[in-house]
Amino acid sequence: MTPIRSPQQLGDALRAARKQLRLTQPQLALAAGVGVRFIVDLEAGKPTLRLENVLRVIDALGGEIHLNGLPAVASNDQRVGDDHGA
Repeated sequence: MTPIRSPQQLGDALRAARKQLRLTQPQLALAAGVGVRFIVDLEAGKPTLRLENVLRVIDALGGEIHLNGLPAVASNDQRVGDDHGA
């Protein structure tokens, strides 16, 4: 697993995954339901892209996001040990 700490690293990783799957940018865009320009910008490391669409691309590539080093989260989206309810 490669740590991702910048938009450019994410773009590089997603480009590599797309190429490994032998998909073109238009094919990936169609599979993810986004425009080709979005794929181009994402792979270039543009930092202001819509997260919802980034997640759609990751899903279309068969990937998922795991967060490490953060506090655990209960299944109901509440932080473990959080008594504040917000």
